[in-house]
Amino acid sequence: MSHYIHDIPGRLRVRTPVIQRNPHLAQEVYGLLAVLRGIESVTVKVVTGSIVIHYDHKVIRSREIIAVLTHGGYFDPKKAITHDDYLHAACVKSGQVVWKAFFGAFVDTALEGSALSFIAILI
Repeated sequence: MSHYIHDIPGRLRVRTPVIQRNPHLAQEVYGLLAVLRGIESVTVKVVTGSIVIHYDHKVIRSREIIAVLTHGGYFDPKKAITHDDYLHAACVKSGQVVWKAFFGAFVDTALEGSALSFIAILI
């Protein structure tokens, strides 16, 4: 996952590959966000490229914070997935794995007998 947004009022998590493994850019992002009115705290993790911002949602909105990051070239919202998108993709992938396991067990059971029993199961 390269660009990611998880937003609840007062807390915004943004993940971006731009700052990943780049301490200099991570420090720039911290400096850029920490001075904004309404920002309470900023945590930047260089290893993961994650930025967690706690803010007063009555003073500043998450879309304004994202706009600052986007304007600075640190984040691309067009490439971002939301938490809901991420969970949906994970559920789809899990369902595919379960289906393959179920179908594989079915075929194994069907093939234990003769070819005639396999045809009988299909009918």
